[in-house]
Amino acid sequence: MESIRQIYRIGHGPSSSHTMGPMRAAQMFLERNRGAVRFNVTLYGSLAATGKGHMTDAAILEVLQPVAKTNITWEPKIFLPFHPNGMLFESFNEKDEELESWTVYSIGGGILANESFNELKTAQVYEMSTIKDIQAWCEKTGHSYWEYVEQCEGPEIWDYLAEVWDVMQKAVQNGLEAEGILPGGLGIRRKASDYLIRAKGYGSSIKSRGMVYAFALAVSEENACGGKIVTAPTCGSCGVMPAVLYHLKDTREFRDSRILRALATAGLFGNVVRTNASVSGAEVGCQGEVGVACAMAAGAASQLFGGTPAQIEYAAEMGLEHHLGLTCDPVCGLVQIPCIERNAFAAARALDANTFSNFSDGKHRVSFDQVVEVMRQTGNDLPSLYKETSEGGLAKKYGD
Repeated sequence: MESIRQIYRIGHGPSSSHTMGPMRAAQMFLERNRGAVRFNVTLYGSLAATGKGHMTDAAILEVLQPVAKTNITWEPKIFLPFHPNGMLFESFNEKDEELESWTVYSIGGGILANESFNELKTAQVYEMSTIKDIQAWCEKTGHSYWEYVEQCEGPEIWDYLAEVWDVMQKAVQNGLEAEGILPGGLGIRRKASDYLIRAKGYGSSIKSRGMVYAFALAVSEENACGGKIVTAPTCGSCGVMPAVLYHLKDTREFRDSRILRALATAGLFGNVVRTNASVSGAEVGCQGEVGVACAMAAGAASQLFGGTPAQIEYAAEMGLEHHLGLTCDPVCGLVQIPCIERNAFAAARALDANTFSNFSDGKHRVSFDQVVEVMRQTGNDLPSLYKETSEGGLAKKYGD
C-alpha cells in the first residue's frame, strides 16, 4: 500500500480526477514534447461528459496552450476499457507529423495510470493493506493507527501533514471570508459566511452543528471556485475532513500535534479504501468520495476523543456503510449540486458516527474491510449514468 501522501494531495479544485489529474497529465506530456507546434487532446467517457463543468479543458489548456496551439475533442459516449476517465494526448511538428501519442487515465485523487504504469503501484510503503490486519497489530502491540503510519512513512510524514493541515485551515478561513456567486452558470451564492453568522446566534447544540456546516461549506465553495484545497480523499469531498477537524480544534482546543495524528489515522483508512476499491466518482460513484471522506473524518474524530482501535474502526465503518450506493450525478457537471451540501451533511454524520461508536465497546458485526468490498461491488453494479457522467439522477431531473 502506498503513502498517505497520495490521499492528501494539495492543489486547486474543483475535481481531483477531472482537474488535478488532467493538468498533471498535460504537464508530463509537455515535458516530453516541448518542441511540438500543435497538440490535440481527446477526452473520453466521464471526463468528456462533465469536463467543462469540472474545468478539465481549462486545466489542460493552462499547461499546453502557452507552448503551442491546442485543440480539445470531446467523446462522452466512448468509454475506454481501462477506466472511465480516459485521455489521449497527441503532439505534432511543423510538418504536421505526429511526434507522440499517449493514452492515460485519471483514476481518482489526481492519480494517473494506464496499461504500462500506475502511480498507485510505484511506492509501496505499507506491508499491511487491510484494517483487520492493522487493527490486530495495534491491539497486539498496544500502538495506535497513527503510530503504524509513522513506523511505515518515517518521521518526515509529520512535516507533510503539517502542510496539509495548514492548507485545510486556510481553505476554511478563505471560504468563510469570501462571498458572491460560484462560477459555472447555476447562479449559486456562497453560503458559508451566512451559516457561520446564523450559527453563532443559537444555543450550544445547534450552534455546534451550524458551525460544522459553515466550515464544510467554506472549503467546498473554495473548491468549486478553483481555490487551493487538499484532497481528502478527493476534491469533490474535500470539505468533510477540514470541517470536522477545524470544528474540534475550535471547540475542544485540541493541539495541532493531536490533529496531525488524527490526519494520519484518517489517511490510513482512506488508503485502504483506495487500495482495495476506489475513491473515484467515475468508477464507484460518490460513495467512494463523500462516503470515504465521512469514514476518514469519523475515524479521526474517534481517535481525538480517545477511541480504542476497535472504536475508531467502528466509527469509520459507519461513515462508509451509511453512504453505500451514493450516486455521483452532478448538475451541469459542476461540483456544486449536490456536492457542496453533501460535504456538510457528511461532516455532521462523521461526528454522529464518532458519538455512536464511543457509546459502544467497538464490537460490531460488519467490518470496515467488508464494507469496502461491498462498496467496490456496488460501484461496479451502478449504471454509468450515475457515475460522474451527469446523464442521470439529479443531473437529469434538474430544471424539468
